[in-house]
Amino acid sequence: MEKYGILLPIVFPLVMGALLPLFPFRNKRGRNLYIELVTIATAAFAVWLIFHRPSEDFNVLNLAGNLEVKFHIDGLGMVFGGLVSFLWPLATLYAFEYMEHDTKDNVFFSFYTMTFGVTIGIAFSGNLMTMYMFYEMLTLVTMPLVMHGCSRKAILACRKYMTYSIGGAAFAFIGFIFVYRLGNTMDFTFGGVFSGVALGEKEALVKAVYVLAVLGFGVKAAIFPFYGWLPAVSVAPTPVTALLHAVAVVKAGAFAIIRITYYSFGAEFLQGSFAQYTVLVFAIATILFGSARAVKEPHLKRRLAYSTISNLSYIIFAALLMTPEGMVGSMMHIIAHAFIKITLFYCAGAILHCSGLEYVRDMAGLAKKMPYVCACFLAAGAGLIGVPPMAAFVSKWHIGTAAIASGDPLAIAGMFAVLFSAFCTAVYICGFVMRAFLPFSGEGDWKTKQACDPTWRMKLPLGILVYMIFTIGMFAKPLLAFLGRVASGGL
Repeated sequence: MEKYGILLPIVFPLVMGALLPLFPFRNKRGRNLYIELVTIATAAFAVWLIFHRPSEDFNVLNLAGNLEVKFHIDGLGMVFGGLVSFLWPLATLYAFEYMEHDTKDNVFFSFYTMTFGVTIGIAFSGNLMTMYMFYEMLTLVTMPLVMHGCSRKAILACRKYMTYSIGGAAFAFIGFIFVYRLGNTMDFTFGGVFSGVALGEKEALVKAVYVLAVLGFGVKAAIFPFYGWLPAVSVAPTPVTALLHAVAVVKAGAFAIIRITYYSFGAEFLQGSFAQYTVLVFAIATILFGSARAVKEPHLKRRLAYSTISNLSYIIFAALLMTPEGMVGSMMHIIAHAFIKITLFYCAGAILHCSGLEYVRDMAGLAKKMPYVCACFLAAGAGLIGVPPMAAFVSKWHIGTAAIASGDPLAIAGMFAVLFSAFCTAVYICGFVMRAFLPFSGEGDWKTKQACDPTWRMKLPLGILVYMIFTIGMFAKPLLAFLGRVASGGL
């Protein structure tokens, strides 16, 4: 019976979220309690499973041949599932205050809760079939969240998000078909599924298909030039953009690339080939583009969106080094960036919620009115730059050392791209910090006059997230040891 437990953190939030609009809650307090309890219970189920992994895979459904819906918790799934489970209850608490005056918040929280279950489904997928199925479901359940406001901008953003996502899924499906037809299994197997398979003349074609699959899954990771949807969806409510840009959607894209690289096609099969070099070029170009574009962007949420584009390709670049050291750096940056970027987006959302300000130029002197939020932004911004001993310093250090250890000229070029991106990060983060904390005399007073710090429902998640940014960096050794076991195939 223990194997059936793996369905709980997937099915429970899907069902409870779908039923939410049917419950006649007397007030928002009762509704919020229901949602938070569902979220906490789901997170508790997932964490319990991570620490008590079922000994067997769970085959839910066999469609035909190797096309099975199967769940399995391995080391990589533990990383992604644990990260999502920690952050989602905090995100939900933050959303209660942000959506307090929204008239359609029941529908919002219904899809918000369902998205949690779908994301856990991606993390705990046991084969490519299952991951691809939940990957597509993620697009469907997040679409209503993107266009929640139903404004013209929101609808256009949703169309763009849908177009990019469906197009990317089509490319990824090509990789799916080739793994199904030519691989020895659809299951995620560390080292890949082409080991011992005589591909002959098809080998070059399979590697070319890998490039298409990376670009397809890379759409959700906003890889250049398929990034356009990410800044556009900044029009959505901040609890949505924070999860889309920091945890659920974009990390699902990066997670899927790591999966197919190490567990489907195989790093040994790809390393040193034109396929590896091609996707590395895309990753390096995205690092440079995203960070440079963030420097120019005056809108705070869109500035953070371009920053996300760049940092996601840190993760992809490290993974595509196709070495254990690179995989460790990639997974570490998944964790570090999630905590840092969700904090920055929540700060931006709190500023918008409490002052109505969206553009950096209007936020001069804001720290006088919103000291708590601005201090959290400063701490998370320093973490994003890579100031030691914060989490992103550790992840960037391991990405850089992995690039040097590989000895490949393209990897070394990527390391310099990361350094340039770090400089750009300092520029666009300090642009906000200088305006908020050190304005010119009289600048911005009238625009920040009504601003104030939010209530505890926003402050508590922000405080916990900032604490974790410091803690993960200062006590990274056990985490890195765990990630090392994952990267060596030991978990």
